[in-house]
Amino acid sequence: MSRRYRVLVADDEEGIRFSLKLHLEDAGYAVEGVADGEAAVQALRDKDFDFCLCDLRMPRLDGLGVLRAVTGEGLRTRILFMSAHADAGTALQAIELGAVDYLAKPFETGEVLFRLQRAAEQLALSQRVGQLQQALGEQVSYAGIIARSEPMQRVFRLIGKVADYKTTVLLTGPSGTGKELVAKALHYNSVRKGRPFIAVNCGAIPENLLESELFGHVRGAFTDATRSRRGLFEEADKGTLFLDEIGELPLALQVKLLRVLQEEEIRRVGESRPTGVDVRVIAATVRNLPEEVKAGRFREDLFYRLNVLPIALPSLAERPGDIPLLVEHFVERFNRRLGTAIAGVTPAAMKHLMHHGWPGNVRELENAIERAVVMCEGPRVDVGDLPPQVVAGSDRVRMALASDELSIKKTTRLIEEELIRRALTQTGGNRTRAAELLEISHRALLYKIKDYAIEL
Repeated sequence: MSRRYRVLVADDEEGIRFSLKLHLEDAGYAVEGVADGEAAVQALRDKDFDFCLCDLRMPRLDGLGVLRAVTGEGLRTRILFMSAHADAGTALQAIELGAVDYLAKPFETGEVLFRLQRAAEQLALSQRVGQLQQALGEQVSYAGIIARSEPMQRVFRLIGKVADYKTTVLLTGPSGTGKELVAKALHYNSVRKGRPFIAVNCGAIPENLLESELFGHVRGAFTDATRSRRGLFEEADKGTLFLDEIGELPLALQVKLLRVLQEEEIRRVGESRPTGVDVRVIAATVRNLPEEVKAGRFREDLFYRLNVLPIALPSLAERPGDIPLLVEHFVERFNRRLGTAIAGVTPAAMKHLMHHGWPGNVRELENAIERAVVMCEGPRVDVGDLPPQVVAGSDRVRMALASDELSIKKTTRLIEEELIRRALTQTGGNRTRAAELLEISHRALLYKIKDYAIEL
């Protein structure tokens, strides 16, 4: 053990405290013991413990109470639960509240040592990320957004500059770039942070229900309106409403949204009296709204009303320097969630991650790392643990261009197929939107999908 970790054992059974103290000290840990939950919380306040082996059932305060006190007071101790009575539901609740592991009694000493060693490796990885951030001397984390590239540093500065203003913000950028994270950063760094943050995907709700969802309705307004209901604008009063995929909003509702933004009042479906609301609206879209305006699918006056403070999010391909930092962040996150102890990725795996085009952006990278952590059988993620499309996608075009192949026809087909696959991934298989991104007709895309035998 490179450092002597401090462990608090909290258990009302003296024999268990004595046994664990004896074996853990033999393994190189510094150990103290307490007999109840309140004593455990006080000990964790008074001294810096790296870990707490905590029984779930204790007098004066149970284990979940200890965990709530630790998380509520911001104490950095990592809790591993022990219990002879825990069922799967209790264990899951403990993990969701922030525990790093749990052991079912009776347990072998070797199992305790293994679980502690795994938790220690996770802690060391977390500390390495912190050291990397400090060494960089940059703001690499902002409200849950991980980045050190200049494009994202500009986004961070914009968030800090506009967060407190009620003015509408329009977030643009490809799918998977973290637009909802930025919306949350704007809300939780503003004076409205103690009020509701409500997100709605305008493209996920049927058109006939969307007006009622946004503005509410009164009883009897339509067939199924058996009672009055507040809409999301009223739910978000004094807070923030995040309208994702605003480009999918039907034209009829665009008119009503414009009126809400201008008048700061809504009218429930079936009601004649308006209701005042104080809501900060943040909108987001993957669509090119100026082009939508030209095509008559989006109102020009609404676009200008939304586009007061635009923030454009770069694709992951535009900020490849963030990939290693994001990879380490996701490995640490999935270690905590899945109970694994992966120490990072090999240089060979990182090379593939750096060369992949990431059409699905940060979301695709996150999914790839989760898959790799689950598949990994060694100490670090290797090439074989990565999704096949990451390895193949990073190799095919690069290898073709680096080869002696001079046929424009063959190389163009390879590049074209790769671009089609990326567009379909980015749009979630939506062929109409993929055709728009590729700047070809929908019919041409269908032909090429068939020609390249691309499975959807």
